[in-house]
Amino acid sequence: MSAMDVQDFIQQNRAVADQVETYRGYWESEKHWEPRREFILRNMNDFDGEQLDQLLSLSMVWANNVFLGCRYSTELLEKVKEMAEGIVVEDAPVFKTRDEIVKQQTR
Repeated sequence: MSAMDVQDFIQQNRAVADQVETYRGYWESEKHWEPRREFILRNMNDFDGEQLDQLLSLSMVWANNVFLGCRYSTELLEKVKEMAEGIVVEDAPVFKTRDEIVKQQTR
């Protein structure tokens, strides 16, 4: 689902789009919300109503990893990256680990 596909989906499915908008955190900028919304929309069909909290949690894990550099278990990151495959995030920050920074400074 490209950004254009997301917009088309939102226009054709106003009720679902309005529901998804309620999941936006007040702290989320457009830059953070738009990719997370796409993550949710892409994966909604794989989670029934009782599993919605799990989908929202996975969307936050993915967004926190991409935008804040938060680290999680390898298994969890592989799962959310697979779920987010094809989502384009423009100007995503690049994070370095402490070990990478120390290694670079000792050169």
